[in-house]
Amino acid sequence: MPRYKLTIEYDGTPFIGWQAQDNGPSVQGALTDAISAFTGERVTVSGAGRTDTGVHALAQVAHVDLSRQWDDDTVRDAINFHLRPQPVAVLKAERVTADFDARFSARKRHYLYRIINRRADLALEQNRAWRVPRPLDSAAMHESAQRLIGKHDFTTFRSTECQARSPVKTLDRLDVARDGDEIRVTASARSFLQHQVRSMVGSLVHVGEGKWRANDLAAALAARDRTACGQVAPPHGLYLMRVDY
Repeated sequence: MPRYKLTIEYDGTPFIGWQAQDNGPSVQGALTDAISAFTGERVTVSGAGRTDTGVHALAQVAHVDLSRQWDDDTVRDAINFHLRPQPVAVLKAERVTADFDARFSARKRHYLYRIINRRADLALEQNRAWRVPRPLDSAAMHESAQRLIGKHDFTTFRSTECQARSPVKTLDRLDVARDGDEIRVTASARSFLQHQVRSMVGSLVHVGEGKWRANDLAAALAARDRTACGQVAPPHGLYLMRVDY
């Protein structure tokens, strides 16, 4: 059966997340329905990562096996036709070898978290970023973030419902940069724990507000205790930016 790699963009606002469940619409479910309408067959759409409710993607990756071969552009355009008007779009469809797996073949995942640091409410960026009205020291946030780089037990920054076998992960990058009112936190690793990025961002905001210092963030990490986490940033500021293979 021909296997296709799909690169997908979506607004996570109306979805319960990537994974299909019985309690609401999902991105995976929307894609499954669109492919079924196109091909007449029910298939499994396997994604590189299970984004949570309200989380967005600039380039999520999935693979799907179809019963016959189609031109790449036909696959992309036909799925998009049946996705409308939902806020999901297949940016690219590519024929790949049968051993390609969107999840297990991935070498690195890159996430972006957007903070708008201003007093005024959000109009255009509603559900697209986290508004933090108190002034944030982005330089202090970046400096402190470097204390989390490397291989660690990230239990403190892990959801209590996380199903990963081990809390040990290697964080390759955690950068904080300001551009006007916007603060962008970028994180890269082979894989992440559930809520890890949002938990790290929430704790970094404590640093930016002056509630914590770099040593406090390091101590929270060393505690390996979920109750030591500062706060969990809301999902609507988080984007899956890219997956490397």
